[in-house]
Amino acid sequence: MAGWNADTAAGPVGAGSVTLVEGSSFCISSANGDIYPEHPHGLFVEDARILSRWNLTINGAPLEPLAAKAREPFRGVFVGRVPRSNVYADSPLIIERFREVEAGILEQITVRNYSPDAAECLVALEIDADFADLFEVKEARIQRRWEQSRDVDADSLTIRVAWQDIRKGVVVSAVGADIAPDRLIYRISVPGNGKWSATVSAVPLADTSGGMARFVRPDEGEISPRDRRRQEWVSKIPVLHIGNRSIERTLRRSYDDLGALRIEDPDHPERVVVAAGAPWFMALFGRDSLWASLMALPVDPSLAFGTIQTLADRQGRIVDEMSEEEPGKILHEVRFDVSSRLSLGGKSTYFGSVDATPLFVALFGEVSRWGFAAETISTLLPHVDRALDWILNYGDKDGDGFVEYARLNDRGLINQGWKDSWDGINFADGTLAEPPIALCEVQAYVYSAYLARSWMAYDAGDMDLSAKYRDRAARLKSQFNEQFWLPDRGYYAVALDGRKRPVDACTSNMGQCLMFGIIDEDKAPLVVERLMSPEMFSGWGVRTLASNMGAYNPASYHNGSVWPHDNAIIANGLVRYGFVEQAQRISTALFEAAEYSEGRLPELFCGFSREHFDEPVPYPTACSPQAWAATTPIQLVKNLMGYYADVARGGLWLDPVLPASYGDLHITNAPMADSRITIDISGSTAMVQGLPEGMLFHHGIRPRAAELAQRVNLPHEA
Repeated sequence: MAGWNADTAAGPVGAGSVTLVEGSSFCISSANGDIYPEHPHGLFVEDARILSRWNLTINGAPLEPLAAKAREPFRGVFVGRVPRSNVYADSPLIIERFREVEAGILEQITVRNYSPDAAECLVALEIDADFADLFEVKEARIQRRWEQSRDVDADSLTIRVAWQDIRKGVVVSAVGADIAPDRLIYRISVPGNGKWSATVSAVPLADTSGGMARFVRPDEGEISPRDRRRQEWVSKIPVLHIGNRSIERTLRRSYDDLGALRIEDPDHPERVVVAAGAPWFMALFGRDSLWASLMALPVDPSLAFGTIQTLADRQGRIVDEMSEEEPGKILHEVRFDVSSRLSLGGKSTYFGSVDATPLFVALFGEVSRWGFAAETISTLLPHVDRALDWILNYGDKDGDGFVEYARLNDRGLINQGWKDSWDGINFADGTLAEPPIALCEVQAYVYSAYLARSWMAYDAGDMDLSAKYRDRAARLKSQFNEQFWLPDRGYYAVALDGRKRPVDACTSNMGQCLMFGIIDEDKAPLVVERLMSPEMFSGWGVRTLASNMGAYNPASYHNGSVWPHDNAIIANGLVRYGFVEQAQRISTALFEAAEYSEGRLPELFCGFSREHFDEPVPYPTACSPQAWAATTPIQLVKNLMGYYADVARGGLWLDPVLPASYGDLHITNAPMADSRITIDISGSTAMVQGLPEGMLFHHGIRPRAAELAQRVNLPHEA
């Protein structure tokens, strides 16, 4: 098994397919609402497919799809009609399927008769459940066969399966239906110009004793738990209004998607984290959850708390080559279901990520700087030091000062940075880099982690520790700019390979280095020139790989595609180094791209030039909604607000550079330390109300490193 290295080869879910998601449950179906086992369809709960067939027929015929729309991430409607044998006549029977997903599925089926005559109908719903693991479905390799039994009673069908000592089940309920072991049937007469409706549900058995998970149906006039959960989420996050209505729609869609992607730690339900993305990654991923919660920090800091706490609880303790666990290391992913043998490393938790550990420290420092949950954060500081120990003792195994990776077993990921496809790291001529590989952006993350720990030590009064990590950061920055810089090319190598040779492909990775300040000031203009060149900038965003590189393919996963989150990180770095016009150009391009997908940015899209395609070309297997993509619009606006908080220094800085086309920005209920603030921006003018006691608002550029160093009497990079 190739693990995630097979992900980019996964077949698309099909044209017109619809994905609904709520927490760790999701449903993929065809355009008419049907679920087919031969496609990567199904209702999935905690990584297991509890429905593999859900096919509706009227008088023996499947529905001809007319429309399908997800009203909310967890709720959708499918409209179809019954085909007629007489192809010249329109069918008078229109079928609506109103579907909600939670820990199961709830579907209302309505048949509308637009004829004056009554219509006799046989409504049948064919049902099956194979309980296949998510990986089996995604890669079309169903292997395990369960021992299965089916029980039928007056209003429900129960399917139970067993494999070794594992027991599972699903209960399908349909009041008023004739129920058989593989289907339920309604024999109905729909009056002329009338309608008929029935409600069907399917929920997993909650335990081996046969207890059934509840899918709560609200009484008339009440709201559903899904809506209540959404309302609670909305009440806690900022309310945003911006003059450009298209951008406002994209930001609101981001809020909705981010809310739907929240999942709970099974061991601590009060902790909420962000799943990586639907449909295939509705689980905790170290890198993805860290980046998403970092970018969402101005919207909902609780996601960062939950992510830090959950990852800290699962931090590596031992050396295990199969799972690639090492002491202090932060995990790559966690899977819930029993088929852990199918997942990466053959276990439910896999640690094959080189960047999650320094990003964990970086997020910790960011949360600390914003002043959120100071007491909770301080108790987790030992986990930060364990992560830093991993960087020194395991991340940099050869002691050359750089963190690198090489997988520990042949089932793990070949590449372990964010470009983790098997061919994601290559030379300019297209030759694949050989491990151990030290990625440029990972060194930037480590640099940020060192600085974060230095600041935290300073705030705690430990000057010796602060100086130690400050000096480590300074050494890393100097060494990085010496060994990764390619003076004859005018850009940074994407990596050093196993022989310490610079991997000389021109990639977006160096753009992420701008965000963390590891790039020397004199080299930044050349980096920006490369990033915004026609070979790198497609018109919709910065490509992952320049179009004049040997491995370039605009329809590849990591070798020429455009990733919104990657561009948001790059735009942040552009603002940091003073390249405002370029940051505005990237941000505007992404907001314009979102208009072609109803305000939702996908995980990635193809890297074809905007000159040749006047709308972004979708990547067939992109996740949507996806956590990074959902938080990208938030990060883009934050970048252009010049939004910088440092509670320990007692200040909030705003230096707005929003383009005039965006209009005025008004934000209320924005979290800041233990308070909620209001922000108004018009042009380059900003106003803030409601700051916590002791905090001051500063209008203008955030303090540069040297200025901060003078204030705190500490020579510090920031």
